[in-house]
Amino acid sequence: MKTLNQIFFTLVCLSLSACAVAQNTNVAPAQTDATAEKMLVYQLSNGGWPKQLEDKSVVKYETPIDEALMAKIKATTYLHATIDNKATSREINYLVKAYQSTRNQAYLKAVEKGLDYLLKAQYANGGWPQYYPDKSLYRAEITYNDDAMVNVLNIMLNIATQSDDFDVVDKAYVAKATEAVKKGVDCILKTQVLQKGKPGIWAAQYDQNSLKPAKARNFEPASLSTSESVGIIRFLMRLKNPSPAVKSAIQNAVSWFEANQIKGFRFDKLPDGKDKGLIADQNSVIWARFYDFDTNQPIFGDRDNSIKTNVADISFERRNGYGWYGAWPVNLLTKEYPKWQKANP
Repeated sequence: MKTLNQIFFTLVCLSLSACAVAQNTNVAPAQTDATAEKMLVYQLSNGGWPKQLEDKSVVKYETPIDEALMAKIKATTYLHATIDNKATSREINYLVKAYQSTRNQAYLKAVEKGLDYLLKAQYANGGWPQYYPDKSLYRAEITYNDDAMVNVLNIMLNIATQSDDFDVVDKAYVAKATEAVKKGVDCILKTQVLQKGKPGIWAAQYDQNSLKPAKARNFEPASLSTSESVGIIRFLMRLKNPSPAVKSAIQNAVSWFEANQIKGFRFDKLPDGKDKGLIADQNSVIWARFYDFDTNQPIFGDRDNSIKTNVADISFERRNGYGWYGAWPVNLLTKEYPKWQKANP
């Protein structure tokens, strides 16, 4: 039988041994980022993220997650996974940078799960749908609208080129991302709208099978879309050693923008302060959001599915609730494209 001194000595030794192990392992708790932690909570089972929850409330990471909100998040199924309104691409981009600053493995794991979702969602023809796997309404269409597909392609290009912090992802994704970019570029080239045989710009969305331009919401008719086309051109200009086909696509789209400027007007509040409309401004250069395929005339959709050629003819609510005109291509034409031209003679 051990004496009290022997027992005491044994306990001391065990304590010292435990301390030594703790000191040798030197394991520090993982650093965290408050927004990244919320993104982990919102990530859906298929790896994507929602833009809104089951009850239609918009995902806002500045909102504290209380018990009621947590219940809504848990009730949101994988069918809400989307690339619309920057969803999924926003989270992947943020989490990569959060991982770079914290080295929290949970963030990198979430990024790679998100990448798996994006790779699985890509169609064989290279396009991405607005939602995946939900195919209801216009959600299955190839979607350039609001830069949805371009946001994804920029992530894939960052992985393929090991740039913008994406060198931290598993190297197995490099080949996958490279192939995804190749297919995506092919889709972009095939969907550039031809006008009397000459390529112009792009529509906002396309039928996923026929690759023909398609409408989305009632006030978003099938048409040439300026804002989205600027995003597409910017992505194409990121490609190193662009092929002749890519160069031609960029040049033709830029030519279209140069030929369809609206000079001397801006779209702004009218003198009554209540309504919006075109106002004379000799210093302004703008473009309409949507143009007719055949005439290059600006067109404007309304909630009743009607299409007008004058923004003043659509409903007050839509006229004041949508970006019908903008200066989206200005920096592209004056700065970015000339710089690209010099680098790619």
